[in-house]
Amino acid sequence: MGQDAVKILKLDTVELIKMLNGALAEEWLAYYQYWIGARIMEGPMRSEVEPELLVHADQELKHAVMVVDRIIQIGGTPILNPAQWVKHAECDYEEPTDPYVEAILKQNLIGERCAIKRYQQIAEFTHGKDHTTHQIAISILNDELEHEEDIEAWLTDLDRMREDFKKLRI
Repeated sequence: MGQDAVKILKLDTVELIKMLNGALAEEWLAYYQYWIGARIMEGPMRSEVEPELLVHADQELKHAVMVVDRIIQIGGTPILNPAQWVKHAECDYEEPTDPYVEAILKQNLIGERCAIKRYQQIAEFTHGKDHTTHQIAISILNDELEHEEDIEAWLTDLDRMREDFKKLRI
């Protein structure tokens, strides 16, 4: 980004870079949480959910690219050491110790809801002050909202399957 482009930003770029680095850390953690969860997942609907979780993982990686590019454009330095991800992330990484599909989905749902808050925060911080970052935040926010909806639908389907199974046993 050129010097004049940085000058016209009507916000605290140091604070924005801090927020973006937090988002970057969270995207990497989300990528890994989706990816590893999809790999170890067990239980009903696994064959339907696993490929979709891998798509979500790929989308999280694309978000990381968008965020790191923007950090560099506004003159910042992205987090260079993966050991710093947890320190900078507000969204927790939950180790998938229970491979049951429902447990994996619930962990990912918590992560998506945290990501929604993060990108809403960035969108509000940049609204009317940094149009490029605002558009990036809104674009990623829309993806995160879609991920939340997908996960909620799968959890609903699992609940319905459970209820139908109970009816068959009666």
